[in-house]
Amino acid sequence: MNILNVENVSKSYMSKPVLSGVSVGINDTDKIGVVGTNGTGKSTLLSIIAGVTTPDSGQVVAANGLRISYLPQNPEFDKNKTLLENITAKIYAGGDNWDKMGEIKANLSKFGIDDPECNPEILSGGQRKRAALVAAIMTPSDLLILDEPTNHLDSEMIEWLEDFLQHFRGALLMITHDRYFLDEVTNQIMEIDKSNVYRYEAGYSGFLELKQQRLDYEQAAERKAMALYRKELAWMLRGARARSTKQKAHIQRFEALRDRQRPEEERQIELSSLPTRMGNKTIILEGISKSYDGKTLFKDYSYTFNKLDRIGIIGPNGCGKSTLLKCIIGMETPDTGTVEIGQTIKIGYFGQENEALDEDKRVIDYIKDTAEFIRTAEGLVSATMMCERFLFTSEMQYAPIGKLSGGEKRRLYLLRVLMEQPNVIILDEPTNDLDIQTLRILEDYLDGFAGIIITVSHDRYFLDRVVTRIFAFEADGSLYQSEGGYSDYLTHKKELSQAQTSPSSQSDKSSTTEDKTTKGKYRAPREKTKLSFKEQQEYDNIESEIEKLEEKSAELETKITEAATDYPKLMALSKEKEEVDAEIERKMDRYVELQEMVDSFQGK
Repeated sequence: MNILNVENVSKSYMSKPVLSGVSVGINDTDKIGVVGTNGTGKSTLLSIIAGVTTPDSGQVVAANGLRISYLPQNPEFDKNKTLLENITAKIYAGGDNWDKMGEIKANLSKFGIDDPECNPEILSGGQRKRAALVAAIMTPSDLLILDEPTNHLDSEMIEWLEDFLQHFRGALLMITHDRYFLDEVTNQIMEIDKSNVYRYEAGYSGFLELKQQRLDYEQAAERKAMALYRKELAWMLRGARARSTKQKAHIQRFEALRDRQRPEEERQIELSSLPTRMGNKTIILEGISKSYDGKTLFKDYSYTFNKLDRIGIIGPNGCGKSTLLKCIIGMETPDTGTVEIGQTIKIGYFGQENEALDEDKRVIDYIKDTAEFIRTAEGLVSATMMCERFLFTSEMQYAPIGKLSGGEKRRLYLLRVLMEQPNVIILDEPTNDLDIQTLRILEDYLDGFAGIIITVSHDRYFLDRVVTRIFAFEADGSLYQSEGGYSDYLTHKKELSQAQTSPSSQSDKSSTTEDKTTKGKYRAPREKTKLSFKEQQEYDNIESEIEKLEEKSAELETKITEAATDYPKLMALSKEKEEVDAEIERKMDRYVELQEMVDSFQGK
């Protein structure tokens, strides 16, 4: 059952169009994940649907009595009320008359907030987001709207929220970068791309396949149009005679092909790593410990980083992950032990919060402050070109940073870190506020990075994709080491738990799989380098055949006009013209196919 419609909604900020004529409908069983590059209007769309933001044009029509609960990207609280008073006010305003105090406190504790009576002003950004999430999911609703709910959640919290949303009976509209989360929770993906909205009846994995099919179809249609345009252009260059109706129609078709709107190729963030020298001494942690307010975060920890280490650090919020990173880069001093950094080590640090950004500084100047040029595998690349590769157009580069969205600022900050050309990259929750496209290209970049990677993250997909070793914080301040990504860590922990509870299980033999090799010879087919004799004959004649068919179609069109009062003749002529037009279409498709073959041979 339809519960809400967005009808032709548009919105601009500072004269920059964000949404243009967006129309979507939401049913009561929809679980929709909203994806798209930062700055395309995802958060704006959710805010408009929630009724918080007014569109410039268009409207949102909701069913009578529809209850909406909304988690904004940056929640705000009344500083004159306690945290508990803020949350209860939202829940009870949503129509819940039951006493929920005990449940609210339990959920706040589950999400790492033990003092519900505190002033929200003393909370960190992550704590405020988690508190607002508790309020959003506990508010009675038919439509739950969540903007980046997994930001600032640890793995245990994410798994709890995943289970909650899987059993949530209302409709769900959600922005998140967590690809595993999208696959587990959603049944549809809504993509915002170049002011258009595309709907896919699938989770994230299915969306990738369906989107590629859409792009392939658009490119195939464009290739066909290009082949037709080249043919029409050749006809025009031979000298078009526009005196007859047939020739005028031919010219109009040429002009329509010439002026068509071409599909834009998906812009990708590209950045290649150029290896920098790294001496034998990298980063050595020797017996370091750190405590705060009597709580031990880690103790007597030692580790020497190898030159190509890819380390993922995980653990519950507040356990000391970020503090460990800060001890490594010198922002914090360990209580005991030492941190030694090799002379050739150059660290690039991407923190949870952006460095202080001058809102009035231009984007390009912020990058040029780091480097005018950098050396990559492709050669010397300018700061301007690097901004282009990171999706900052020429217009955006000369705009003040203050005009960027929150996600675009994170992307800019990441670019600056990578522009420093470090040989050690330290990432603290890099997936927070970065769109999926940026994450995918960052992951590809890290694949080829010739140095050390150390990352704190709760994004299970990112960890599986990037790291080869996990350090997991234990309750006693020690770090458990597991080889592989996050999924491997879960397997190892499960096996360890089973071994501890059932000692006899240790005697079970693990199964092994032998590599199989195929025997016998295989002869690769010879690569085709030109058209066959028959194909060449067909290619040489097909244009004239198409022209003859077009002439015949035009003649039939004239006869149909003349036979307007002779119904039997009209029907026969119409049927014949349909057959001729179908043959033209078939010949056109074959012409495009042969032309693509010729073009591919010329490129070899």
